[in-house]
Amino acid sequence: MESPTWAAYALAWLATLALLLLSSHLRRRKLNLPPGPKPWPIIGNLNLIGSLPHRSIHALSQKYGPIMQLRFGSFPVVVGSSVDMAKAFLKTY
Repeated sequence: MESPTWAAYALAWLATLALLLLSSHLRRRKLNLPPGPKPWPIIGNLNLIGSLPHRSIHALSQKYGPIMQLRFGSFPVVVGSSVDMAKAFLKTY
């Protein structure tokens, strides 16, 4: 019996990586998340928050709506940028 070659190891790694990416994609698709900007790896959306966070959030809410999802680092954050949206979010979730 021959030992597996490097090609077999590479194929196993690629198959594992493909399965992990597919499961991650399907898991995200099932969630009904609010819209938001695409996050960067590691820092998330922290690059979009300026020295005046309330103005940055207001500008983002003009583009993505009154309820949106941001990522601060690796932490997902749902932002309700109006009183009505915050109340609706707190009642629902």
